Amino acid sequence: MSTDAPKPTPRPGVPTPAAIKPHAPAAAPAATPVAASSNSVTFGRVADDGTVFVRTPDGEKEVGSYPDATHEEALAYFARKYDELAASANLLLQRVVQTDLSTQDGQAALKSLREQVLQANVVGDLPALDNTVEQIATALAAKAEVESKARAEAKKESAAKREELVAEAEKIASQPVEKVQWKQSTARMRELLDEWKTLQHSQVRLDKETEHSLWTRFSAARNGFDKTRRTHFAKLDEEHSSAKATKQKLVEEAEKLSESTEWGPTAGAFKRLMSEWKRAGRASRADDDALWAKFKAAQDAFFNAKDEVAAAENVEFEANLKVKEELLTQAQALVPIKDLEKAKKDLHAIQDKWDAAGKVPRKDIERMERGMRKVEQTIREAENKQWKKTDPELAARAGSFAQQLQRAVSDLQDEITAAEAKGDDKKAAKLREELKTKQTWLDQAMGGLKEFGS
Repeated sequence: MSTDAPKPTPRPGVPTPAAIKPHAPAAAPAATPVAASSNSVTFGRVADDGTVFVRTPDGEKEVGSYPDATHEEALAYFARKYDELAASANLLLQRVVQTDLSTQDGQAALKSLREQVLQANVVGDLPALDNTVEQIATALAAKAEVESKARAEAKKESAAKREELVAEAEKIASQPVEKVQWKQSTARMRELLDEWKTLQHSQVRLDKETEHSLWTRFSAARNGFDKTRRTHFAKLDEEHSSAKATKQKLVEEAEKLSESTEWGPTAGAFKRLMSEWKRAGRASRADDDALWAKFKAAQDAFFNAKDEVAAAENVEFEANLKVKEELLTQAQALVPIKDLEKAKKDLHAIQDKWDAAGKVPRKDIERMERGMRKVEQTIREAENKQWKKTDPELAARAGSFAQQLQRAVSDLQDEITAAEAKGDDKKAAKLREELKTKQTWLDQAMGGLKEFGS
C-alpha cells in the first residue's frame, strides 16, 4: 500500500492568469495559485465581493481580486506574491552582508527592489518587508563606508610601499662611493624601477600630486646614482695603474720576507703587508690576479716553514703536557678541601713544578690553564670564607643586627597582645604578618651568627 500523499488536481472553475484583476497593474501570475506555505495570508482578508485587502499599520489596503476563485485561493495567490518578494529581499540582504557583492551592484539591486515593493499588490507583513529593505539600505551604507575606508587604506598602503622604494633608492644613491657594491646596487636599482611599474599597475592609483612628488624623488635618486657610477668607473681605470705599482712593491717585500726565520716579527710584517694590499685598491683583473698569486706564494712559503718548526716544537711540548696533566690531577685532588693550610701548601708546591714543566702544545694551553685556575679559585674562596668567619668587625655588626631584630620581634608580640585585648582583630592580623617577616629575618641573622661562632 503506497504512503505517498495524493497529488493535487486542478479545481473546477479556477480562473486563468488572464482573468486575475489586481487593484493596480501587475505582472500576470505564472501558474495557478496554490495554498500558501507561510503565515502571510493572516495579514489579508477577502470581502464578500471577492476583493482582497491587506492590513497595514495605516489601515486596510485593497490589493486586487481573483475572480471565480475561493477566498482561500485568492488570499493564497496574493500571499505567495508577497512571499516571493520577501524572499528576494532576504536574498539581497544576505548577498550584501555575506558576499563580496559591490556597493554599486547592491545599490542597483536595492533600487529595483524598492520599485517592486512600491508597485506590489500583495498580502503579507508589509512593515516587515519595509524593514528588510531598510536593513539592506543600512547594510549597503555600512558596506560603502567600509569600502571607502578600504580604498583609503589601500591608497595609504600603496603610497607607503612607493615611499619605501623611494627611500631605498635614495639610500643606495647616497652611499659613500668607496663603500658601494656596484654590481649589487645597480641590479637593485633596476629591480626598484620594475617594482615601481608593478605597483602602478597592481595597486590603487595615488592622487596626482603625491604620485608626482614620489616619482620626482625616485627619478632624482636613480639619475644621481647613475651619474656617480659613471664617474666612478671613469676614475677606476686611472687608479688601476697606481694600484698595480703599489702591489708590485708589496710583492717584492713579501718575497724578501719569505725566507725569514724571525717568526714573530715576520708574521707581524706579513700582517702589515696584507693590510696595505687591501688598501692599495685593485689593478686590472689580469694584473691583480697575477700579483696576488706571487704575494700569496711568498706568504705561504714563510708560514709553511714556520708551521714545520712549530710541529717540531710540539713533539717536545707533548712531553711537557704529560707532566702538567699529572700535576693538574694532583691539584684537582685537593678539592674538596679538608685542611685549608695543607691544601695551600700542597698547591704551592704543585705550582712550582707546573712553572718548571715548560710549554705545552698550543691546542692544549687553554684547557690546562683553565683546569689549574679552577683549583686556585676554589682554594682562594675557601681562604676568604675562613677570614670572614674570624673578622671581629663583621661578627659585631651581625650581632648588633640580630639584637635589633630580637627587640623588634618582642615589641611586635607586645603590640599584638594589646590589640587582641582591645578586640582590634584587623590590627592584630596585620601585626602578626609583620611579626612573621621579622621572625624570618631574625632566624636568618641567628644562623649567620653561628658561622662566626657566636
